[in-house]
Amino acid sequence: MGNIVSISLPSDPIFESSCWGSLIQPPKYISRLKKDLEALDHSFRELTALKADVLRKVEVAELQRSMKRLNQVQLWIEKVEKTENEVAEVEHGRVQEIQKLCCGGYCSKNYLSSYKYGKKSNKGVFAEVAEETFPATLVHERPMEPTVGMEFVFYKVWRQLEDEHVGIIGLYGMGGVGKTTLLTQINNKLLHVDFDLVIWIVVSKDHNVETVQDKIGDKIGLSSDSWKQKQQSGKAEDICRLLSAKKFVLLFDDMWEPIEITKLGVPIPNPRNKSKIIFTTRSEDVCGQMDAQKKIRVECLAWDKAWNLFQEKVGRETLGIHPDIQRLAQTVAKECGGLPLALITVGRAMACKKTTQEWNHAIHILKKSAHEFSGMEDKVFRLLKFSYDNLADEKVRSCFLYCALFPEDFFIFKDDLVYLWMCEAMLDEYGSVEEAKNKCYDIIGTLVAACLLEVNLDMVKMHDMIRDMALWLARDCAKENDSFLVHTSAHAAPDVKKWKTATRVSLADNHIESMVETPKSTKLLTLLIQGSYISRSPLNMIVDGFFDYMHKLRVLDLSRNEKLTQLPSGVSNLIALQHLNLSRTGIIELSIELKALVRLKYLNLEYTNQLNFVPPEVISNFHMLKVVKLFGCSSSDRILFGGERALIEEIEGLKHLEVFTLTIRSSYCFQKLFSYNIIVTSTQYLHLSDGKNYSSVLDISSLADMKHLRGLHINEYPNLEEMEIYWAGQAPNDPRNAMMRNQSRFCGLEYVDVCRCPNLKDLTWLVFVPNLRILEVRDCSEMEKIIDLERFGRMAGAVKEQNALAKLTDLHLDSLPRLRSIYGNALPFLHLKQILVYECPALKKLPLNSTSAERCNLIIRGQKEWWNGLEWEDEVSRSVFLPDFMSEFGEVVRTDFKETDLGQFSDDLLFFSSRRKYILYKDL
Repeated sequence: MGNIVSISLPSDPIFESSCWGSLIQPPKYISRLKKDLEALDHSFRELTALKADVLRKVEVAELQRSMKRLNQVQLWIEKVEKTENEVAEVEHGRVQEIQKLCCGGYCSKNYLSSYKYGKKSNKGVFAEVAEETFPATLVHERPMEPTVGMEFVFYKVWRQLEDEHVGIIGLYGMGGVGKTTLLTQINNKLLHVDFDLVIWIVVSKDHNVETVQDKIGDKIGLSSDSWKQKQQSGKAEDICRLLSAKKFVLLFDDMWEPIEITKLGVPIPNPRNKSKIIFTTRSEDVCGQMDAQKKIRVECLAWDKAWNLFQEKVGRETLGIHPDIQRLAQTVAKECGGLPLALITVGRAMACKKTTQEWNHAIHILKKSAHEFSGMEDKVFRLLKFSYDNLADEKVRSCFLYCALFPEDFFIFKDDLVYLWMCEAMLDEYGSVEEAKNKCYDIIGTLVAACLLEVNLDMVKMHDMIRDMALWLARDCAKENDSFLVHTSAHAAPDVKKWKTATRVSLADNHIESMVETPKSTKLLTLLIQGSYISRSPLNMIVDGFFDYMHKLRVLDLSRNEKLTQLPSGVSNLIALQHLNLSRTGIIELSIELKALVRLKYLNLEYTNQLNFVPPEVISNFHMLKVVKLFGCSSSDRILFGGERALIEEIEGLKHLEVFTLTIRSSYCFQKLFSYNIIVTSTQYLHLSDGKNYSSVLDISSLADMKHLRGLHINEYPNLEEMEIYWAGQAPNDPRNAMMRNQSRFCGLEYVDVCRCPNLKDLTWLVFVPNLRILEVRDCSEMEKIIDLERFGRMAGAVKEQNALAKLTDLHLDSLPRLRSIYGNALPFLHLKQILVYECPALKKLPLNSTSAERCNLIIRGQKEWWNGLEWEDEVSRSVFLPDFMSEFGEVVRTDFKETDLGQFSDDLLFFSSRRKYILYKDL
């Protein structure tokens, strides 16, 4: 017993046992009791404040926005209230338990009581509350009306949402097309999917990083005044910390400018965090700047869906009240162009119209002055105008408005806009045609990206509602009223009094027989009096003196007036004219008065089949002329090369000539052509036609000297069997081969069209055309192969690594009964978009395999029987391309336009892709 230490302690047996127990096991819950109670106070105050914030937001949503709190919200509030009761119970014994502490707070006079109390204060529900720093309580199901016609685009978006490699998705399209509706559908669907948070943010047009951060903060519980006073970087850290722990979807609606996601503090979505960002915008450019892995265009509704939506808004009662109203209603609905906003606005306005007279009046208003229709200006045009206002500068806006001069649903060739804008001084600062073209294409790209223009191959068009909005801006919101006077498809000329203040007048697609009054148009810059695109135009006379007051006129287009055989006297008054288009007119000879047009830069005489005389020294007087077009002119051989001083020599003397197009019919003229250097270097489109006197072999090696040749059309060569290039048949060691390999050969050639050459066997020479984009071969009854690999192998000039047809985008094969092969092997086709095959029964194999499908988005059009008979390298290849096949299309597909797009073309026209003019006459 000598080792026993005596300690004086109170004789309370319970305290004694408590102290000995403390020596055996450290009383951590007793020793930390004061600190835990202090932490409890702090946590409880934070929890109470958070509950108050959540309740306030829930009550505001319920009272002001007619929303119902989610079950998750109610459950969380109940849990907080339960915690409050438990905290109150702990607080109730606080004083007594602290008084029981002794030994500097390390022991308790009532050990068991203090131990249980300390453990409870330490291990309560507060850790759980700290984890749920913000509850997912502000995800709401957004109200929306039933949608019509959006099933497919919703499916496309949802498929990308399910792809873990796609984190950012951009939805773009014109105003009123339904982007917000689509995003709402996605929001509501996501509420039932495995995401922790779905956050909806409306991005204002004048947003900045901090305002967007505040909106995100409001949705995730960071809404205190003190937090909103933080710096941008501090807010970003908080947002990043909270969202990094969550699998979230962030929905940005109505984005006009890109937002730097990392500056907001939003974690970039990736396969690890499985989060997503989806945004809507009117600009494809914003999609690119937001690094969207998937850009999805939201299109206007197809006709059947548009009609369903329109009927729903008008109502069955109104549509059934008179037997003619259904038909009239369809006409009204078509004026909306499938734009949901317009369909809804017009449909609701017509719901109470019960007479045919009211419906006919609506049609008249929508066609002539759409802005006067009820609700159209305020609900549709002003919304669409935001896209116009958002354009970069006044020049781009002017170019956009200019496109409204053309008729509804009209396809405008991009290159035509180059020349129009160049001559209208919109591209004055660009010295060469090529520079002006580059700028023009840049402007077009801007307008297409802003969903203000639609693109189709080398053409653009305006949506009907966009065009109506543009006319409203140009005609009714202009600084000078009536600056645009647009009467397309007119049967009579507008009153000349209306011309007085106009700067641009369009009578395009006209059915006018004569112009008998002289307008006093001293401000006029552009005048379009184009004939009908469907039927033969009746215009046969323009009164003498018609141009007397048009001293400022820069652009005059009289094209497609086949009955117009002469220009009126007084044309010499057009001293400022830079652009004169007389194509497809019946002009017999050019007036000597034209010599006065010394500023002319553009002269178009294409398809002037009646033209037989051009007075000497008229063309040579156009010292500034940059563009001369004689393509399809049936008398071009005689006009160009006939007479004592041939016109070709006058054209050769034009020092600023950059673009020349022509048709050659005789072998003599073809050979003579290459003695004129400026002509050779300026020729962009060449038509070799009516080669009855040519031999069986056509040597086209001289065409390699035409460095700017873009399009080649070969038509009606009945004896032609081979197209040869002289260097390609030489021995491998021939020095000319090395020379030709080191030179650019046909580098500018992009379009080739071969038609009605019944004995031609192949087009193997095309392996020397590295930039070929569009190839069309028609009505060649003996054609067996497009590229003959055996012949290709014998061509000494062909290098082994030659990638034939590498840049091809469109391949059209029509009426080739013996065609067996396009190319012997499968090709990668990095850019191919469409293969069109019609009446080619012997073609059993396409140069495609499963690898080809991975590199291009391809549409294959053809007859179903032909498709079913195709041979593939394996079933995988066939199944890969099966979704891309479109069958049984007849003439509509042969012209590569939808049925609704064919309004501007007559039935006797054929598709001609080599010249970008899809409206070449059968009989040239």
